[in-house]
Amino acid sequence: MSKTLRQEQTVTGTPDHARMRFLEHLPRFVFFTGKGGVGKTSVACATALELTASGRRVLLVSTDPASNIGQVFGIVIGNVVTGVPSVLGLSALEIDPEQAVADYRERMIAPVRGLLPDDEIAALTESLSGSCTTEIASFDEFTGLLTDDAGYGGFDHILFDTAPTGHTIRLLQLPGSWTEYLTTGGDASCLGPLSGLEKQKTAYADAVRALTDPSRTRLVLVSRAQPSALNEIDRTFAELAAIGMSEGYVVINGILPEVAGDEPIATAVRAREDAAIAAIPPRIAGLPRDLIQLQPANMVGAEALATLFAPAARAAGSRGDQPTDTPSDAPLVMLVDQIERDGPGLVMCMGKGGVGKTTIAAAIAVALAHRGHDVLLTTTDPAAHLTETLAGDVEHLTVSRIDPEDAVQRYRAHAMATKGKGLDEEERAALEEDLRSPCTDEVAVFHEFSRAIHESRRRFVIIDTAPTGHTLLLLDAAGSYHRDITRQIGGKATFVTPLMRLQDPERTKVLLVTLAETTPVLEAEGLQHDLERAGIHPWAWVVNNSIAAAHPRSSFLALRASHEAEQIARVRQTASRVALVPLLEREPIGASRLLTLAEGVRDEP
Repeated sequence: MSKTLRQEQTVTGTPDHARMRFLEHLPRFVFFTGKGGVGKTSVACATALELTASGRRVLLVSTDPASNIGQVFGIVIGNVVTGVPSVLGLSALEIDPEQAVADYRERMIAPVRGLLPDDEIAALTESLSGSCTTEIASFDEFTGLLTDDAGYGGFDHILFDTAPTGHTIRLLQLPGSWTEYLTTGGDASCLGPLSGLEKQKTAYADAVRALTDPSRTRLVLVSRAQPSALNEIDRTFAELAAIGMSEGYVVINGILPEVAGDEPIATAVRAREDAAIAAIPPRIAGLPRDLIQLQPANMVGAEALATLFAPAARAAGSRGDQPTDTPSDAPLVMLVDQIERDGPGLVMCMGKGGVGKTTIAAAIAVALAHRGHDVLLTTTDPAAHLTETLAGDVEHLTVSRIDPEDAVQRYRAHAMATKGKGLDEEERAALEEDLRSPCTDEVAVFHEFSRAIHESRRRFVIIDTAPTGHTLLLLDAAGSYHRDITRQIGGKATFVTPLMRLQDPERTKVLLVTLAETTPVLEAEGLQHDLERAGIHPWAWVVNNSIAAAHPRSSFLALRASHEAEQIARVRQTASRVALVPLLEREPIGASRLLTLAEGVRDEP
């Protein structure tokens, strides 16, 4: 991309502020979606500040089970509308799955409490405790925001900071899925998770109309200038266009600005960005597009967020004006060596979307395979694309993906062949109807996840997990299954559930992958606490794509590195093992570059 075009797309507007095309004639509902880690939360929060500055009343909503809006503004936000004290006219809401489930469960149980025996109430409570209920309850909250004018009519705009792509597509498809299920004869009258759906049929239909009306809803596809992120929003746009969301705006965030005193790594990164934008997929190439420059500071707090749409500040001073302390090197190979010494088992890469879990998982798998070990590399992330990262076959390495659609088909076929065996025609029809429920998807994916865990008894299994919130829902399913098995078998026999295997440090190593930035580190800390409550103890942390670990010389990158130093120190206080992976001049795509990353060799042009 030429310098002229780069400037034209990023700084059109006033000297202190760029004009964002996606902000023009903004409708009431705005959805920010895209691959994890591209900056959806920052763009959504900065948009909220823009709108409130012009006197609008704004509700900022997170549909991400691992929301960090509260962290960004430095306040506690939960499942109720909360005013943001530092911003007049701004309120926020985080759809908390646990609280949503509690509220939904109470709405279902309250009418029959006192009418049914205690043991039936207990059974009903248990039936409303799985991941299916979590999905329905969260979706119930989401639908209300689109349709409840009495509750939310006072807001001029409702902005949705969504979960990473795969989870978001699932959420936005649900109005149509549940509407189709109910209108084609699906039974929502039974006690259990589906019992509250029938009375919501009208609300779901209204939600579909709101989502597919461009005068009411705008879709903002947020990306980085990276092929994988741009391809992701291209796929997202295709899937959402299929349900009627056929208009969109593209925002490419975090563009490295051109500054004085640049060094080779900055030049190489900009060349990568320009090439990625020049090759933007045709389906989204014609959509209105904005470029947002990388800022020297982290986007935390209203003051920092107010600068996001401005041209990046030119870092003043020479290298001597910047902090000279840099973190000591801690290459990924140290972790690979220990994993190899401990022998076959399960390695799970977990963390916030966009921190590079796929890259780290693939690098570890390639390194182990290169050393001659039998390795299975798989993913639970609906938006992950391992084959693109590997860019070819690797000896001793098997690659798979837990595909929700394939998993559902296999699960339904298995259920019909086992549970359906011996049923009469009417009973089989009822079972088929039950298996058409969107709840079946979560159960089916859990079964495939359990199969991958089982494989780790005989070879190295590396799992690239979905972004944090979606992974926690999967682990919740593991917990529900464990409780069911324990209740059914009790002390009658010896058994090992998937959750028990995840809790065993001899069999499972959990790697928390993060970036050296405030929000990803805070979220990784929260994930560690959630895992520890489930009896799962993270084995190591990986700080990925670190500018500080690349030891930059130019003033702008040195300033960015100085902001990383505090976060790296914080990680080292939290974790017993830490690996630092530096920002590389070339993207780690292909087995050769992944091996270079894993073995800790300096990247060569």
